[in-house]
Amino acid sequence: MISPSAYIVPVIMCGGSGSRLWPASRTSMPKQFIKLLGDLSTFQAAALRVSAPGVFLRPIILAGNDVRFIVADQLAEIGVEAHIVLEPVRRDSAAAVAAAACYAAERYPDAVVVTLPADHVIEDQFGFVQACQKAGEVARTGAIMTIGIRPTHPATSYGYIKAGTCIQGTDAFRLDRFVEKPDAETAVTYLNEGYLWNSGYIAFQPDAMLAELETYEPDIVEAARAALARAKTDLDFVRLDMGAFQQAPKTSIDYAVMERTSKAGVLPVAFAWSDVGNWDLLWQAAKKDVDGNVLRGRVEILEASNSVVHSEGMLTAVVGLDDVVVIAQQDAVLVASREKSEQVKDLVALLRTKKQPEADNHIRMYRPWGWYQRIDFGPRFQVKRIYVKPGGCLSLQKHYHRAEHWIVVKGTAEVTVDEKVLVLHENAAAQIPIGSVHRLANPGRIPLEIIEVQVGSYTGEDDIVRLEDSYGR
Repeated sequence: MISPSAYIVPVIMCGGSGSRLWPASRTSMPKQFIKLLGDLSTFQAAALRVSAPGVFLRPIILAGNDVRFIVADQLAEIGVEAHIVLEPVRRDSAAAVAAAACYAAERYPDAVVVTLPADHVIEDQFGFVQACQKAGEVARTGAIMTIGIRPTHPATSYGYIKAGTCIQGTDAFRLDRFVEKPDAETAVTYLNEGYLWNSGYIAFQPDAMLAELETYEPDIVEAARAALARAKTDLDFVRLDMGAFQQAPKTSIDYAVMERTSKAGVLPVAFAWSDVGNWDLLWQAAKKDVDGNVLRGRVEILEASNSVVHSEGMLTAVVGLDDVVVIAQQDAVLVASREKSEQVKDLVALLRTKKQPEADNHIRMYRPWGWYQRIDFGPRFQVKRIYVKPGGCLSLQKHYHRAEHWIVVKGTAEVTVDEKVLVLHENAAAQIPIGSVHRLANPGRIPLEIIEVQVGSYTGEDDIVRLEDSYGR
């Protein structure tokens, strides 16, 4: 049996909303969980990437509370088991790394931890695993290692790293300098001077990282330790304590440790890599047709090239445009210059100031039991399509301002209305009067789909009084 100290504990960081990839990526379903480049989300690809037998231990997933069931469902879909640790509030990457280091120290104190973002694209599985192993070997000497990508072009969307002197007996170097995203002219200079892209991957022994955090940011370590000590287990999730965790100062792990520690090193690697941070980077990473277009969904183009055109549902046609981004969702459409796609983040910020709900919420909202999607709405009414997974069960609830009418279109529904429990099949219906205590469940083996018509003076989601919930909401 191999000692755990010879293994690597992968920590997949799932924070961030990916607003530069709006409207496909939003807070309710961030980019790392969207299948933008194939049959897997980048989160699923990352989880499979760290499943190499004999190299990695069971991964630790750091995620927000709102996406916990998306994480669990996507892991189940690919057959990967993990420790899922929930951050109650966002405190940036330093607090997340501190929590992961504390969690790993309790379970695998002698192993090496490698943190990795959930939204990266890496096709070279062998090269990635080999890089983790090499960085891990240096980390076992007490170094805190990052993986630097050899640039292929003068990118302005990535941070850069300058390597220093060679670490004797290894392929790694001491880390000399971090720099932020440069302008185009500076990026060319960095490329010529041998700088590396900052991948965001960090390898360390738990105690080594915690010691550096204690030196430079003791409040973060104190908050992380207290949050883990007071953590509660909820279903398959470990919930960090909110009161303790929110005391951690907000800062990145680069600012907190990597730019200040004398133990930092960097391992240069040359495999193809992208963080798919905006639509232009997605275009660069994706497979293209003969005209250089990246197309997805119901799309037709004529005399267009080097563009990204995605459509969800509706037919989207593009004529005579080059180097553009056209993203058509059911409730929002983005048309932008591919060159200016970094500015989509600023657009989302503007939408938030104007309180546009589409800035953060998709028309389809995912829940632990399935999802719902708004079909139509107006004064005093709303129509939804509701999908419930086999075995799924909505909360026992009531509403003060609306009545509901449910029509089963697929599967079998178990409907509770006050003291009555009904089993309904396709084309059957149930009436839910205002104020009635009710619940919807799927007792069958196939998905349940219903059409819900809400009628009343107010149909907002905050008119839900939950009396009992299987998912701890």
